[in-house]
Amino acid sequence: MTLPLTEERLQSLRRRLLQDKSDTERRARENGHFGLTNSYRDATGDLSSNDNHPADAGTEMFERGKDIALLENEAFRLERIEAALERMDTGEYGRCAACGRFIPAERLEALPTAIYCLEHEPRQREKEGRPVEESFEHPPFGRTSMDDQRDQNGFDGEDAWQIVESWGSSNSPAMAEGNNIDDYDSMAIESDENDGFVEPLESFLATDITGRDISVVRNRAYHRYMANREGDPLLEPDELGDEWS
Repeated sequence: MTLPLTEERLQSLRRRLLQDKSDTERRARENGHFGLTNSYRDATGDLSSNDNHPADAGTEMFERGKDIALLENEAFRLERIEAALERMDTGEYGRCAACGRFIPAERLEALPTAIYCLEHEPRQREKEGRPVEESFEHPPFGRTSMDDQRDQNGFDGEDAWQIVESWGSSNSPAMAEGNNIDDYDSMAIESDENDGFVEPLESFLATDITGRDISVVRNRAYHRYMANREGDPLLEPDELGDEWS
């Protein structure tokens, strides 16, 4: 059975809370509320950010967001301290604010700001909500991916990414999403699909403006077409035709 706090232990916890409150307020005051009192110009040392690289502005934005998070954390800590001190003044300290049972002294020694017993501590519960980014990014490529729509055959977000990715990325075959990828050319999403043509033949047979002068463009699709023995060997010179007979 958990017993109430003795007066001596209660006063010891009060002194710890008051000291913690003083330290927290002083820390926020001395560092300018984690740098939030400084303007962007003070942070960069420039009169204008117009000539700065966008990455510099991104770094400052990240640092400013981090400062806000640190300040919010300290504000939350102060709220917990003040709530505990208020319960000491009303005589409720040491009892769980949810069930009314006495909080074990060992828990209060470890966490003087505790106003809940371990069973009813809300901070140990997992959040039921999910980040809003998940709803935006699903399906892949966000709301601009139209592949799941039956009547969609136009240019969408996935197609835009494929074009950008075709120029290279920081990934390697080992880090690719698909399995059994052993070269950089096969890393792109749907890298094996025909780009700009339906049938492979359309990508390497060409004519002039009159439609009479027919030529062969020996691209990747052409070599794959011939290697799979789908094409007529007459597309190649006679010396190669013997290999197909």
